[in-house]
Amino acid sequence: MVYVLLAEGFEEIEAIAPVDVLRRAGVDVATAAVGKDYTVKGAHGIPLKADILLSDVKDADVDAVVLPGGMPGTKNLDESEDVRGLVRYCADKHKLICAICAAPSVLGHMRLLVGRKATCFPGFEGELHSSIFTGASVTKDGNIITADGPGSAVNFAEAIAAEFVGNDAARRVTDSMQCRF
Repeated sequence: MVYVLLAEGFEEIEAIAPVDVLRRAGVDVATAAVGKDYTVKGAHGIPLKADILLSDVKDADVDAVVLPGGMPGTKNLDESEDVRGLVRYCADKHKLICAICAAPSVLGHMRLLVGRKATCFPGFEGELHSSIFTGASVTKDGNIITADGPGSAVNFAEAIAAEFVGNDAARRVTDSMQCRF
């Protein structure tokens, strides 16, 4: 199962695009609320009802974790011990870890990007701590996928889907959505 983490103040498109593309590709994905309430309000005031509370996620069920950016969503992800625990589990088990916009800073603070290629929203480069900053819209290095912001949300989602269904199948999904890259 791929879990898209929703912390209060998440960037809506960066959460919804991966859920949409992954479901279209036939990948099991669920949203997980960080905190005690299933309904989480995004950075632009759009409430989203999560499928599960993060505290109820079982590590053994996790194939990948997706961290949307946004403010204060990224700060809330960074301050959550539950989030850090799940990300650390994924890192230790070589599971897929994905972060977009400001959220790669969470991985940087955890020292998961040291010596790895990564990208993020402009202005957060200093939070990536010893990474190799690419400035690309989407960057994959091993089991970590990072992206630069809301405008790259579908590209980011396609890169995640490709890890589960292959590049051609993932591209067919985004082509069917009339995405032009």
